[in-house]
Parts: sequence; structure tokens; C-alpha cells
Amino acid sequence: MIRVGLGKDLHRMVQGRPFVLGGVTIPFGKGELGHSDGDVLAHAVTDALLGAAGLGDIGELYPPGDPKWKDAGSLELLKGAWEKVQASGWGIVNLDCIVTCEEPKILPHRDAIRAALAWALGIAADRVFIKGKTNEGLGELGNGGAVEALAVCLVERE
Repeated sequence: MIRVGLGKDLHRMVQGRPFVLGGVTIPFGKGELGHSDGDVLAHAVTDALLGAAGLGDIGELYPPGDPKWKDAGSLELLKGAWEKVQASGWGIVNLDCIVTCEEPKILPHRDAIRAALAWALGIAADRVFIKGKTNEGLGELGNGGAVEALAVCLVERE
């Protein structure tokens, strides 16, 4: 049996926060505003995996109002969710993601992000792909006020 999961996350970009993407801190003047570290990519991947396995979503597993998760590292949250998905008998076939922001450019950091996500999931980096896109200057994404990530995964019963 195979299933597909889809995840999406969006956060405002603000001064004074690190920009964390897929567990990699990228040098930039702004970062994601969020209860945890705000890593939109790790959050989208978490939701995709939980959804594919029919196990809820990131907000159920890690409620944003719970002080326990304040400033939590999103790769650690992803690892915890992935353990739950694996315990239900699922394995990852592949993961494909899109990150939309005007700046910073994603391409120079893509390999590091792929490696970090693969490490967190215990899979080969060639099963993870990341694409960086802009919003052509349109809306909050286009004016640098936000960053968005979409993730789709294919899982199979092990």
C-alpha cells in the first residue's frame, strides 16, 4: 500500500530571529516568526508525513500554545513525528518540497538542507529534493514579509 501526504506552512519574516530552513540556519537579516524555531520547511514535511499516515497534523502533536514547544528545534519535532509514522508501519519512498521566498536564495543551501532532512528521517539524501521559488514580487511572499513551504511525500507500508 502506498499513500501521498501534503504539507504546507507559512510564517512571517521578522528582524531578530534566525532563518532556519530544513534544520539549516541560513545567514540572513530576518527569520521566521513562530512558537518553535519557525522552520517552515520542517513543519511542512512533518504535516505531509503525518497526513500520509493518517496520524493528524503538527498542531495536534505539538500544540502551538504549549510552552513545552516554545523555541523548539523543528528538526527534533520532525524526528518525533517521523518515529510515530514509522511505528505505524510506514516508510518514505521520497519527499519533494518547494520553498517560496524572494530572499535569501535557496539554491546555495539546497544540499545542506537535503542532508539535514535526510539525516532527521534516517534516509538517503537522494530521496529528498528541495526547490526554491520566488513569488515574482507579489504579495507578502514577494515583498519579503513571509516564507512558505510545500512538501509532498510518498510513503509505503514496510
